[in-house]
Amino acid sequence: MSASTSRELEGDGEAGASCNAACNAARYAQFMAQLVTRIDEDMADAIDALIASGEFASRSDVVREGVARLVDERRRQAIGDQIIAGYDRLPESPDELLRAEVAARAMIDDEPW
Repeated sequence: MSASTSRELEGDGEAGASCNAACNAARYAQFMAQLVTRIDEDMADAIDALIASGEFASRSDVVREGVARLVDERRRQAIGDQIIAGYDRLPESPDELLRAEVAARAMIDDEPW
């Protein structure tokens, strides 16, 4: 990127003031990957219904949210699997289980109900 283009993207001077939309689009494209996919009409209709309800602004927003939720769900599942594997490798001793039960009972007894 040339120095003048860089200045324009930063919004310096008259050229920068006139290119806000173009500069924002250029920055967006620079930092966001673009994916293209096909979905069936029923799914497209469901996505459009989410947009019509006002919950999302665009199809892209719906897809981004769905992918983010899926990735987060898989990440959390992987972490849970690692925790379970750790307990399988090194289970609690009877003494640790007894101490945990005593602590849990004490916390329940402390509740104001």
